[in-house]
Amino acid sequence: MSSEAQAGRPIVFRNGIVLTMDDADTVIPRGDVLVVDGRIAGVGEGIAAPDSALEIDASGGIVMPGMVDTHRHMWQTAMRAYGADWTLTQYFVWFYLQHGIKFRPQDYAAGNLISALDAVESGVTTSVDWSHGLSTIEHAEAAYDALATSPGRFVFAYGNIHQSPWEWTADPAVQRLLESVRDDSRMFGAAIAFDVPNQNPDFPELAAYRVAEELGIPVTTHAGVWGATNDWGIANAYDAGVMKEGFTYVHAASLSDESYQKIAATGGNVSLATESEDTCGQGYPPIHKLRQYGIPASLSVDTSVWFSADLFSAMRATVNADRALEHYLAHRCDPAETVTHVKLRAQDVVRLATRGGAQAIGRDHLIGSLEKGKLGDVVLLKNEDSPTWAPLINPWGQVVYQAQRGDVHTVLVGGELVKSEGKLVAGDLAGVKAKLEDTVSHLEREVGDEWVAGQYPEIPETEVLTNPYQYKK
Repeated sequence: MSSEAQAGRPIVFRNGIVLTMDDADTVIPRGDVLVVDGRIAGVGEGIAAPDSALEIDASGGIVMPGMVDTHRHMWQTAMRAYGADWTLTQYFVWFYLQHGIKFRPQDYAAGNLISALDAVESGVTTSVDWSHGLSTIEHAEAAYDALATSPGRFVFAYGNIHQSPWEWTADPAVQRLLESVRDDSRMFGAAIAFDVPNQNPDFPELAAYRVAEELGIPVTTHAGVWGATNDWGIANAYDAGVMKEGFTYVHAASLSDESYQKIAATGGNVSLATESEDTCGQGYPPIHKLRQYGIPASLSVDTSVWFSADLFSAMRATVNADRALEHYLAHRCDPAETVTHVKLRAQDVVRLATRGGAQAIGRDHLIGSLEKGKLGDVVLLKNEDSPTWAPLINPWGQVVYQAQRGDVHTVLVGGELVKSEGKLVAGDLAGVKAKLEDTVSHLEREVGDEWVAGQYPEIPETEVLTNPYQYKK
């Protein structure tokens, strides 16, 4: 059924395993979820629904809240899988120093448009667009417009890797746009996205933090990236008193215990992009450190120029990384020692992908769980044609280790169907594909002879490339 055909119509999911993600992580083995006027009107067994309601048979499936991705460089989806064999250094070289500046405003929009559809199609109903290549205000306007007109909910995190953060945040046009995004009811908020890559005691990035304060919006920053953004950025921000509750520290994978303590003490949260941390070398995925210091966490895709564009992969990678470390440390301490009980459970990473993300962006009162009064962002996982869905015994294990985007049967955003019976029914996929064809053709021409070589970088025999993480060439 098309989203237009059912717009505004009540929807009830019947007889599914309901993962409410409420404070008690209540599971209803055979439950219903009713959505009326864009909000959840009932969760339980045998829920009465209006006669006009669209009934969706959820038997044999799992009903859960829409997932929340707290760090996705959406513009880079226009280059999906291009950097599959990159290191982090090669990523920096390509986007920061050589070719990222060649993206036109319309290329930025094309990347955001396809990434938005990508997200909701996989059950991610809210995404933080870490939009960090906005070299001009025209790029920013194109990126913002793409989000505001796409299905899903988005936080627009404005960034510009081509200029120092104390420069671009001082631009009145940038500040006006951030105010517009902040106040736009179509959006889920604005943020300022920048990093602290240099060990500078003068802390010039303080000016960007001050702009965030003045605008009343949070900061999201890549912290704890090995050799790039480490403890000095945390120390400078903490000493200046600008680490605030609700700020997000992405990766946080190579920090000292003192830095983790400062994040915890100031009410910060961490966005784990475990596939990225596994691959790029930011440091070991730090879920064990976040657990140690009680730091709230969420999950993210990072960039589809490399990684999977869904949170099923993120959940699986996160629980696997934590368990691998537990076993490794036990065996290293004593060859005869073994782990008898794992600390991080499947249930925990489902929470990170849903409620954890809602809390990270300050929208826990609206999304992240299936509770009466919250927005009707609902996902049904069900696949009657797949043998992987029989038997359905442990719903947490099913979501984390068995499910994938092809099992996303239905997605609602604010009570409106965006995916139905396994097919995307919102947005203009054909039109977005046409825009992407133009973008890829443009970039291929601009990159020229390096287009193929960029995808298949040589492996140097003796040389280790210098990390070029910097704002200036």
